[in-house]
Amino acid sequence: MSGHNKFSKIKHLKAKNDAQKSKAFGKYVRLITVEAKKAKGIISSPGLAAAIEKARKENMPNDTIDRAVKKGATDNSAAMEMHLYEAYGPGGVAILIESLTDNKNKAAQEIKHILSLHESSLAGQGSASWAFQKTAEGWQAVTTTPLEDTDIEKLTKLVEDLENNDEVQEVFTNAE
Repeated sequence: MSGHNKFSKIKHLKAKNDAQKSKAFGKYVRLITVEAKKAKGIISSPGLAAAIEKARKENMPNDTIDRAVKKGATDNSAAMEMHLYEAYGPGGVAILIESLTDNKNKAAQEIKHILSLHESSLAGQGSASWAFQKTAEGWQAVTTTPLEDTDIEKLTKLVEDLENNDEVQEVFTNAE
């Protein structure tokens, strides 16, 4: 029986973990690059320092962080922009989706597609953000919405699919 030894199990587990780390590191590299461009490479600026701190919490290597800062400080390619999308999900829960992309239309269509797969839809500007307050860590729910167990499962799947998208940085909900 080939493929059933200890090394194969470790190899497959390591590949899965490495793929998850790579996806997370890619998001943080984009975030650091944008913040470094805004701060002109000054590491002590608040936005760049916060992005670096988030990356360090995920155990991102220092050399990768340094490369991202240098790339942002010297790169003159397409400008990455932060966009905030608002949506309503299962049970009427408000959802805020922060994305970082160089192509706003592509990101909007991908998010809209993911939402439609989960029987949710994009909302207009300000229609969901009223339930949140901007803090240093992100968006904090001011008003919460109680959900049933089935709606919680649907919301969990929706948030996972959104977070697996390369352009989506963070997803915030006001579910209890």
